[in-house]
Amino acid sequence: MTSPSVAVIDIGSNSIKILVATKAGDGRVTALKTRTIDARISRGINQTPPRLGEEGMAAGLDAIRELLATAAPFAPTRTVLVATSAVRDAANGAEFRERVRAATGHEIRILTGDEEANFIGRGLTCDPALGHLRDFLVFDLGGGSLECLRFENRAIAQALSLRLGCVRLTERFFKDPAAPLDQTAAVELARHVRDALKEAGFRCPLGGCDAVFTGGSMTSVRAIKGALHGVRLEDTPAVVATSTLEHLLDEIAPLTLDERRAMPGMPAARADVFPAALVTMLAVADYAGIERFHHSLHNLRWGIAAEALD
Repeated sequence: MTSPSVAVIDIGSNSIKILVATKAGDGRVTALKTRTIDARISRGINQTPPRLGEEGMAAGLDAIRELLATAAPFAPTRTVLVATSAVRDAANGAEFRERVRAATGHEIRILTGDEEANFIGRGLTCDPALGHLRDFLVFDLGGGSLECLRFENRAIAQALSLRLGCVRLTERFFKDPAAPLDQTAAVELARHVRDALKEAGFRCPLGGCDAVFTGGSMTSVRAIKGALHGVRLEDTPAVVATSTLEHLLDEIAPLTLDERRAMPGMPAARADVFPAALVTMLAVADYAGIERFHHSLHNLRWGIAAEALD
């Protein structure tokens, strides 16, 4: 008898992703299919009030239709659509939700910041590569927000969602994302990230601890490093030193947007926000005293799937 499967579509600020998953005989959540489409529905997210643009909503709807078609051959018993910071914060988020419902018949569940952080935490516990970690920190960087979690004995002790996404910060701090990195703006951005973590009261163990980073920006780091050495993403080390992030930032700082896009392994749709993402990751590492990050692909979608399969 075939085990039931679920399809989870995560409508993020920068990309829209699907996970079709089932449960293995030992109870583990197992992926049948994953796919990501860069739609950038969050263009203009830093304006007041935040609004989804027509171009972004159209791209988002097209991506959702395409991902539903991707899931169809697996005949999932349940399909769940969730949206995070971009739709959550947008003044016209309800309009986008109605467009999706009218076109696909599916409702979008808008996750609160706390729900988003907690589902990311649950997703990470599905990653067998992290099974040895007991007390650790987790950071998930999206286009609209940064989720921050602290685990104690593999249980979530603190979970925060902060408006520190790389699209949001790029629009706020960099007047011309196509130009080489503005070092003054980069310093201001890093200070803003550290101040936000401090003001939110995110607590880090004295003396440091293990830390996990998820999200497309760290995936891009591994893809770029893999392309440099001619290896696939999945064959690159899943532990990334902060010194690697520093060297990569130094490498891309003098490059224009076109030059960044031409880098082997660089996702073209992320090249404009990648400098802000690196600055943010390094500011997080500085705040928490982290010298290296474990990277995991088991984030929000996996947490939603685990709940749905239960």
